[in-house]
Amino acid sequence: MNKLLFLFVLLAGFVPVSKGDISDDIALAIRTGNAAGISKYFAASVDLKVLDQENIYSKAQAELIIRDFFSKHTLKNFSIAHKSALKNDSQFAIGTLETTTGKFRVNFVMKTVGGSSTITQFRIEHEDE
Repeated sequence: MNKLLFLFVLLAGFVPVSKGDISDDIALAIRTGNAAGISKYFAASVDLKVLDQENIYSKAQAELIIRDFFSKHTLKNFSIAHKSALKNDSQFAIGTLETTTGKFRVNFVMKTVGGSSTITQFRIEHEDE
């Protein structure tokens, strides 16, 4: 019996385990104002829109822009309203960010390549846009 248990434990280590849904990790990073936590999921270049700033930025530039947004808008809450299922190696999420200066709509698009998901598009817009 002990040999069987040992074999089971040994083989369990080789079973691939899903990394889970990274949109939950991203949501937590947004909720806590953690720009570095968001940017760790950015692709090398990101289609980024934060209010009136819109362009394709490097991962480092995008992190600085988001950090600047968080420094100007004290966070109250963030919740994901909708997230899509993975389809054609893409997935998106839409949420509402509440700050002391108002509400914002946040959406991001993730692409999966080689089993790894990255954010290719990230937007923070006024809720009424």
